[in-house]
Amino acid sequence: MTARLDGPLKVTGQAKYGADNNLPGMVHGYLVLSTIARGEIESMDVTAAKSAPGVLGVYTPFDNLELATPSSMLGETWVPLQNREVAYYGQPIGFVIAETFEQARDAATLVETGYRTEPAKTSFEDSLAEAERAPDREDLEILDEDSGVTSIAEAFEASPVVVDQTYSTATQNHAAMEPHSAVAVWEGGELTLYTPNQGSHMVAADMATALGVDVAQVHVVNPYVGGAFGGKGKTSTPAFLAAAASRALGRPVKATLTREQVFTVTAGRAATRQRVALGADRDGRLIAVRHDSWCTTDAARSFVEPTSHGTSLEWYATPNLAVSQRIVPLNVPPTTFMRAPGEAPGSFALESAIDELAVELGMDPIELRKRNNSTAPPGKDLQWSSKHLDECFDVGAQRFGWANRSPQGRTEGDWQVGMGVAVAMFPALRFPATVGIELRADETAVVSTSGADPGTGLLTVMSHIGAESLDLPEERITPQLGDSALPPGGLSGGSTATASVGTAIQLAATAAVDELTALASGPGAPFAGKEVTYAHGELFAGDESITFGELLRALGRESVSVSGTSAPGEELTKHSFSSFGAQFVEVKVHKWTRETRVSRMLGVFDCGRIINEKLATSQLQGGMIWGVSAALHEAMEVEGSGRLANGDFASYLLPVNADIPEVDVEFVKYPDTLHNSVGAKGLGEIGTVGVAAAVANAVSNATGIRVRHIPITIEDMLVD
Repeated sequence: MTARLDGPLKVTGQAKYGADNNLPGMVHGYLVLSTIARGEIESMDVTAAKSAPGVLGVYTPFDNLELATPSSMLGETWVPLQNREVAYYGQPIGFVIAETFEQARDAATLVETGYRTEPAKTSFEDSLAEAERAPDREDLEILDEDSGVTSIAEAFEASPVVVDQTYSTATQNHAAMEPHSAVAVWEGGELTLYTPNQGSHMVAADMATALGVDVAQVHVVNPYVGGAFGGKGKTSTPAFLAAAASRALGRPVKATLTREQVFTVTAGRAATRQRVALGADRDGRLIAVRHDSWCTTDAARSFVEPTSHGTSLEWYATPNLAVSQRIVPLNVPPTTFMRAPGEAPGSFALESAIDELAVELGMDPIELRKRNNSTAPPGKDLQWSSKHLDECFDVGAQRFGWANRSPQGRTEGDWQVGMGVAVAMFPALRFPATVGIELRADETAVVSTSGADPGTGLLTVMSHIGAESLDLPEERITPQLGDSALPPGGLSGGSTATASVGTAIQLAATAAVDELTALASGPGAPFAGKEVTYAHGELFAGDESITFGELLRALGRESVSVSGTSAPGEELTKHSFSSFGAQFVEVKVHKWTRETRVSRMLGVFDCGRIINEKLATSQLQGGMIWGVSAALHEAMEVEGSGRLANGDFASYLLPVNADIPEVDVEFVKYPDTLHNSVGAKGLGEIGTVGVAAAVANAVSNATGIRVRHIPITIEDMLVD
């Protein structure tokens, strides 16, 4: 199995991330953040800051940095310092430039800000009564005309067994290893920007709009990204400020967020409250499902965490279904996409409720899920292109020893031990992507696209698919990523990169072969006028053959370049698409200390063709660890003032090695060529889906205590 191509550079410290770029004459920027949660800035005294050692400039909303608001497929991107309104505690309100980082940081403390404060809404619970309809998420009610009911309420009245409970999940931060940063330099009216992101051509477009220049004048570079998970999908505040300040000062500017600043200057996952009701017959077949959701959002209502629409609307076969989504605007840091947005928190509620229904019925939780397996999303005629979820459960149950599970758990010394299970699903998507292939006279090929590899292994996958498509050894393929000057490669998000970029590589490879055969048979070429074929890097005409490098040298050419573009097409009108999985978790709860420890984990996944099993396993293990973290550790704590009480790595709990046991991953391998010609479906996000529910279900099995919120704490176990 091919190892990660960028692995040696990363583990030896040679990989150059955004903030690692240091340019001649470079100066440093440091952000000033608000200290109120809502109001207006009335004054900013920057006299002392401007007089501090090394300071070159101080920018505030009272200065005009001439930045416009860009918009992309992800919606509008907030641009700092454009007005004096404060919408949350920790909002960027100023930018200090100095010769050194330390000088800029110290000078930032000298800025004195006067506010007109307004009452702030910072409590989710206290603001639920003021919830609003979510934009672009309509309430849906799907009723089976053969069931004889006229409303979802009637469907529940006709259900012999009903479970109706409310679940909640906490606000989370992406907590990527690499803080958001930017290094900006202008030369000859053109901007080069080194900044971590999930799609360099998208950032280039944002920056061009914001700065009022042509996109050809913006060059964005990000060959290595130290984690993103959705948190680097939009252009960052440091990028806007560094670029604008660099243009104003005529010097390169570096801006790197501190770890504490990351928690407020960037966006995170919303907190949610979800009411799930399940109605079933005595045999466990669902009659009705209702999933009503509420989520936090910022005052600008910039993002909706689609929990009900991302799970119950798709997952189980039910004749009657109703979903709704509400938002609760608060004066808190913004929310955005975060690994499996909607599905991760939504699965905690739905899969906990399914487990509670299994208990109510006295039925095995796996059997209940299999009994309600869907061939298509409820109310839709488009069947799943491929689905092997039952096999995931069968393989997992055998490997995990599910047959030994007792409905009442078991005891091992001072530990109560339980097993839990949950479904994992995530949509199989594709974005438009273009890939360039350059075949060189030295017998090598360059495969390039502007997308990003935020740790997923896309660079390695490109090498493999490129070699396969061109029929060449992988060592002769050079993949290139993370540069807006390359062909636009889509967004590295939504678990789309392999399917999107891979299909474009195949099309580009076909174009490359067509170009080579045309060259080889053209006038003055080695096989002029003959029928030419291609295989394993060579061109054939009858009994004669030459390598493509020999052909190019014979024609006096250094290379030949082509491109291929792929996008979702008519397949969307023929099938529904998803990746599937079954999550198995064993937990131990100590009888006396009441600590909860995850002791075993297994995920079995149906994600189409697995291009590189080592990389795929790593991605899924990382996602499953995220699930444990959500279940037992992560929660942002917002004080009444709007200040984050634990906005740093000292206080924001994340799992360490001692918290995570061996994480086992298995695949059922069925290429899905109905989805795309590569046969691969997304797996970057599905790993975290369902894990938190499986943990809660295992805790319930071990202790008899049903916890309907995450994270689960020791206090939750201290019940009589």
